Amino acid sequence: MKEKAFLVLESGQCFSGQWLGGEERAGEVVFNTSHTGYEEMATDPSYFSQIIVTTASMQGNYGVDDKVWESSKLWINGFVCLEMQNSRRDSSWLQKLVSHGVPVVDQIDTRQLTLFLRESGTMWGALVRAGDETSALDRAKGLISKGRQLDGDWANLVSRKESEDISGDRVGGPRVAVIDFGCKNNILRELRKRCSKVKIFPSRVSVDEIRQWAPDGILLSNGPGDPALVEKSVETVRSLLGWRFIFGICMGNQILGMALGAKTYKLKFGHRGSNHPVRDKILNRIYVTSQNHGYALDPSSLPEGVIVSHVNLNDDTVSGITCVEKKCWGVQFHPESHPGPHDAEGLFDYFIKQLV
Repeated sequence: MKEKAFLVLESGQCFSGQWLGGEERAGEVVFNTSHTGYEEMATDPSYFSQIIVTTASMQGNYGVDDKVWESSKLWINGFVCLEMQNSRRDSSWLQKLVSHGVPVVDQIDTRQLTLFLRESGTMWGALVRAGDETSALDRAKGLISKGRQLDGDWANLVSRKESEDISGDRVGGPRVAVIDFGCKNNILRELRKRCSKVKIFPSRVSVDEIRQWAPDGILLSNGPGDPALVEKSVETVRSLLGWRFIFGICMGNQILGMALGAKTYKLKFGHRGSNHPVRDKILNRIYVTSQNHGYALDPSSLPEGVIVSHVNLNDDTVSGITCVEKKCWGVQFHPESHPGPHDAEGLFDYFIKQLV
């Protein structure tokens, strides 16, 4: 017998569906417009504590492969779709989620839900089993309240706690230090192909630790949450400006911008998907990118000498900044893809060329 489930939003709206397993949880409810890549999304630390709503109707239809995981665990607090592959032929993605305790609900009108989130903005919610809306609201209230007590520095919660060395494939190539705010594996794969050594540091690494390793360049990784609540990192990066070339990705771009003196703000419903067009004024190209963020840099707060080098063509928000004087640049999107198009992969080559 099918068990009734609800996605209860913090605003009080309830969306009914079918419970497929997992544990009742709360999280920030976000929608993703990618057609593929459910495994990469769920294992991306940037989705920490979030309930993913997929706008693509069918999920789980091409099975699972642990080789595409972007970290060692699932970070999401829920998975919502219109229809989950759950047949005698294949239910591997559903089983993977449930075995990790992730609540899964399908048969929700994801089109109506996505339109509501676009109109009302991103908010918290909870996935619960209940027979009616009244019971669902009662069960969700406590879950959401408890979830909101989480420490605000999400980057520190997902970051490595000890530094880690990786040998690169390119003998004689540069040494790159990575500050881990929730680094995806494919960023490290792209660096390993182009470097002799890569060292990954925790988000709260000190300036001295970075300088002692003597890297040729520094990469600031992606990560979850509000960049304004990340502790210590802005001051650390500010102290390193101009010393070595710095490349920021997503959260790394926001931390870099704040180190330069800019401010961030929360987007109404964020950018999450593999189909976001960007104008790149550095390479003089337009390409489609993979994006996953809820915050952006405020262009009016950029100090003198910092230019908007990349623009999101959907809404004209800042998709990248460059400061020649301080030897740094960053992009709000994901040149490492996974999931998504590889159009921007050449930005890693551009970064390495700056280190020669």
